[in-house]
Amino acid sequence: MEVSVEHLGAVQFEIRARQHVIACDQPVESGGFDEGMTPPELLLASLASCVGYYAAQYLRKHKLADAGTRVRVTAGKRKENGMVRLDDFQVSVEVPATLDARHAAGIEREIGHCLIHNTLLQPPKIAVAVQSAAPVSA
Repeated sequence: MEVSVEHLGAVQFEIRARQHVIACDQPVESGGFDEGMTPPELLLASLASCVGYYAAQYLRKHKLADAGTRVRVTAGKRKENGMVRLDDFQVSVEVPATLDARHAAGIEREIGHCLIHNTLLQPPKIAVAVQSAAPVSA
């Protein structure tokens, strides 16, 4: 998987993955134009859409209504060791079908396969490499 991001100016970025393009921006009060989601909102959207995918997949597999499945994700900001991070993620899944306890538990199990959910539960290794377009003189 690969995503590329290009700075467009101010606090706006263009995000590309395969043939798809979305904008990332900041609210006006943060110096942006509010023409796209912020990076934290994109993270929440990633989790919500992944959870929704697995919930809808379970519903289809069991021939239950899946159209209109909704997922809401909230998170708070917390300062820890001088760094601000997102914490206390709350995921709410609303399905259009009437579920008995077996299917409710089944959806929860299926959501446990969500790649984003699992990544957030066990933080990945992240390597950062900064490259300069021109050699930097000392």
